Amino acid sequence: MKKLMQLLFVTGGLFLSGLLTIPFVAHAEPGGQSHEAHSSWLKPVEAQYVCMVNNQSYDSPQISVEVEGKTYYGCCPMCKTKLEKVPAMRSATDPVSGNTVDKAEAVIGTSPDRTVYYFENEENFYTYAAGLMPKADEHDSMSGMPHRN
Repeated sequence: MKKLMQLLFVTGGLFLSGLLTIPFVAHAEPGGQSHEAHSSWLKPVEAQYVCMVNNQSYDSPQISVEVEGKTYYGCCPMCKTKLEKVPAMRSATDPVSGNTVDKAEAVIGTSPDRTVYYFENEENFYTYAAGLMPKADEHDSMSGMPHRN
């Protein structure tokens, strides 16, 4: 019985240590590049978990807003109204390319403080995520979109 317990302990320990030493999950990009999904400060987030007015991510789905055949999301009735009536609320600037992106079509990432960033493609998302997290004072308080210089 003692030998069986030792065998279970050793094999179980090896199994668990193997699980704990998995360094990261890689995401393959076109062109053979891979990105470390767990080492980045920026994580992908589905649009439905984002208020596209205050540019923050949430744990629960937000209110969907249909405008011109596209779906946007807001956290409250006031944000829903802004998305319907203020076209500027429905776009953001990709912090990598500097191009304007439609929030309904963007690749979206969220930081640990729940600030969201909008990108025109996954390549820009991963490029931005590979860099250092912007300081809090680099955030543009008017639009909620921080930009890198």
